[in-house]
Amino acid sequence: MNCVPQDCLRAFGMLCFAQMVMSMVIPNSTHLEAILDKYTDKDDEWWTSKHRGKRAITDGDMHLILDLHNKLRGQVYPQASNMEYMVWDAELERSSEHWAHSCLWEHGPQHMLTQIGQNLGAHWGRDRPPTFHVQAWYDEVRDYSYPYPQECNPHCPFRCSGPVCTHYTQMVWATSSRIGCAINVCYNMNVWGMIWTKAVYLVCNYSPPGNWWGHAPYKHGRPCSACPPSYGGGCKDNLCYAENGVERRPAPELEETNYIEPEPQPEPRSRTQPLTALSSDNVERNEVVSTVQMCQQMDCETKLRDRCKGTTCNRYECPPGCLSSPGKVIGSGYYDMQSSVCGAGLHAGIIDNDGGWLDITRQGRKPHFSKSYKNGIQSLGMNRSANAFKVFSVPVKAVTCETTVAQFCPFKTPVRHCPRLYCPRNCLHETRARVIGTQYYFDKSSICRAAIHAGVIQNHSGGYLDVQPVDKRREYTGSHQNTISSESLQNPSGGKAFRVFAVI
Repeated sequence: MNCVPQDCLRAFGMLCFAQMVMSMVIPNSTHLEAILDKYTDKDDEWWTSKHRGKRAITDGDMHLILDLHNKLRGQVYPQASNMEYMVWDAELERSSEHWAHSCLWEHGPQHMLTQIGQNLGAHWGRDRPPTFHVQAWYDEVRDYSYPYPQECNPHCPFRCSGPVCTHYTQMVWATSSRIGCAINVCYNMNVWGMIWTKAVYLVCNYSPPGNWWGHAPYKHGRPCSACPPSYGGGCKDNLCYAENGVERRPAPELEETNYIEPEPQPEPRSRTQPLTALSSDNVERNEVVSTVQMCQQMDCETKLRDRCKGTTCNRYECPPGCLSSPGKVIGSGYYDMQSSVCGAGLHAGIIDNDGGWLDITRQGRKPHFSKSYKNGIQSLGMNRSANAFKVFSVPVKAVTCETTVAQFCPFKTPVRHCPRLYCPRNCLHETRARVIGTQYYFDKSSICRAAIHAGVIQNHSGGYLDVQPVDKRREYTGSHQNTISSESLQNPSGGKAFRVFAVI
């Protein structure tokens, strides 16, 4: 182990590997009891050779592990709209068996780590069922804040210390729909420098792998409302499900809840009108939570021209499964406005069939559009002038409690894209950086404190948000929300404004 999660790469971007931070369970008891007799024979020859016909895991334990995964996947909070039902995979079981018999307390084999997800557990002493480790992986949810695991950043490699949550995110990665596990008892297993006698070693491999850096493990929404088309609308226990056409129901229509309506300017107040003082009771009650999003959810076939009317063409989220129905795509590199946004994102390689976020930039008129086949999408050509757009990935950046929009992402014309931002915890207490305005904030305000004031993030957890710089306002109205008193400002001589939006 010689890297921490943020140092490891997978195709298409950074990731936080469940593979790179291991779940170790060390019971306090030093009494050595009989350990998983169902996996071991009594003679010493078993430790050097295993009978070929012997399964890597019993049927009973296989069902316990699988059923617990599906139970926990169906109970995530906030709810998942695209969580897939998990099934057992014999090939993954065999690959887990191979690694479990290596008795190496590290992830591997190296050549497979880009193709699978992997969770590890080990214990010695008194007997424990394999579900003990599965539940321990899931219990990392206490250190995780949806949608991203950036705050879980243990120090590795000699001993991983600090909050770990990447086993949890791999367990609840919506598209990781296959699992295979194995159990082995290892003599003299070296676990971070300690020699464990007869260590019980659990290896679980997942496919497709999860834990892509900068992506949520699942999409939030009504259960089964964003399942891939291959499930045919089937749903079981809040999971996308299909079994020979049984237990299927019509796919629910996706709800569009994140369209940003233009908001009216606040009514101007007299310069001499004072702010109304709030009683302590009102201050305590004045809690605000905002779930308004800048990022618009798209269907696979939705054209940009149809979604740019009356709103800013900016950030979009595509559902999974668009390769099977990408809509019409016209152009290469830049695309005609009649093109499907998600289809263009697939063609450009910005997203894959798991869906994801992308940014749009208008390109004005282009004289012609060339056809090409890229990333499983055949685009069309067009030899006439039309309005065009380009697609880009959504970067994710961390900021400090004091960072302002004026410093980080000032307003420009044409409107620019700001990275998705991550605010640390405790910006309420660690700084007294100014917050000016309500809903619309002066661009010299602290981004993170403005986000707390707006109810987009919570002080104790920090989190992710989207920022939209806008032109300056004639007036910024102060208010007391979420224990922050923002300032008022009228007719500023310079500066611009911004809004903060939730990431759900």
